[in-house]
Amino acid sequence: MIIPTYDDVLAAHERIAPHVHRTPVLTSSYLNALTGAELFFKCENFQKAGAFKARGASNAVFGLDDAQAANGVATHSSGNHGLSLAYAAGRRGIPVTVVMPRTAPEPKKDAVRGYGGQVVECEPSTSSREEVFARVVAESGAEFIHPYNDARVIAGQATCSRELLEQAEGLDAVIAPIGGGGMVSGTCLTLSNVAPGVEIYAAEPKNADDACRSFKAGHIIADDAPQTVADGLKVPLKELTWHFVSNHVTDIFTATEQEIIDAMRLIWQRMKIVMEPSSAVPLATILKNKDVFAGKRIGVIITGGNVDLGKLPWL
Repeated sequence: MIIPTYDDVLAAHERIAPHVHRTPVLTSSYLNALTGAELFFKCENFQKAGAFKARGASNAVFGLDDAQAANGVATHSSGNHGLSLAYAAGRRGIPVTVVMPRTAPEPKKDAVRGYGGQVVECEPSTSSREEVFARVVAESGAEFIHPYNDARVIAGQATCSRELLEQAEGLDAVIAPIGGGGMVSGTCLTLSNVAPGVEIYAAEPKNADDACRSFKAGHIIADDAPQTVADGLKVPLKELTWHFVSNHVTDIFTATEQEIIDAMRLIWQRMKIVMEPSSAVPLATILKNKDVFAGKRIGVIITGGNVDLGKLPWL
């Protein structure tokens, strides 16, 4: 297991600069009053490809030497990593194949194809995803870029919180959604090196709470096919992300499906920004645990904005 260092984050920051946005940090006096905290929303929904995963994907793709890149890249993804990898591979001019659950949002599949990628569908379970993917890689010889259990990807995701620290000074804590743990691991990597006094929280759907249960048990517990509106948070932790979560996360909070939908709608209404259900889980857990966050300056990472506008969860 290769564990990325902060030097890798600095290298990633330079490598991906031409390919990603430095996304804005927005605030809302209404949400501050509602939560009793000062919230600083890092808006990765405005990122290239519509999600933070463009950072990790770009770092991985542009870090390959020509021999590694010759057969292209491949991954399995419920959406955002896949379309971000397609974006990065398209910019480098190499082929990309993405194994996606047949239930993944159609806009995410369309985005992969739009960036020039090939979509291969699988059943909506971790076991099916990995089985189909193994076949794809065996046939193509493509370089595997794991959605989160990859040092290159985590170093890229870590650039998000590096920017956030520059944009919002004096933070007491940062909270991000957790599925496989790539963004949270990147956050841990940056903060543990640059701002070790800042607490790190993760937010997860109650219907897919394997990271929370893993955190409490002290070892990885993996669910195969959880059902939640937060489609980006259905995958389990792996050994590399578990390393960061188990060593640096203060706590993991969960939110019900209705709490996630309510928080998503609140951000749409009050902040006038498009974000996906997975991105609403941190606010949902802040509203549910006001005593933990009240009176503090909190960085909140909005991870993506790739939502199916024809299937908004409150319709």
